[in-house]
Amino acid sequence: MEVVYLLIPIAILLVAAMVGAFVWASKSGQFDDLEGPAHRILMDKDEPQEPVPRRTKRKRSKSATDRPGPKAK
Repeated sequence: MEVVYLLIPIAILLVAAMVGAFVWASKSGQFDDLEGPAHRILMDKDEPQEPVPRRTKRKRSKSATDRPGPKAK
């Protein structure tokens, strides 16, 4: 029963902190425009990118694993 005397004030302080954080966020404009950034990213005008140069194929040198080995009979 003694633990209730400790938990109730802690709960009240926690609720007060949450309410204070909500009031601060509301006053600082955190909830003013919730859909604007979502639409803005879709309507963003991207600059055209330069084409990526193609790589030319290089001739492979034969490694030890590419060389034919002794034939099995």
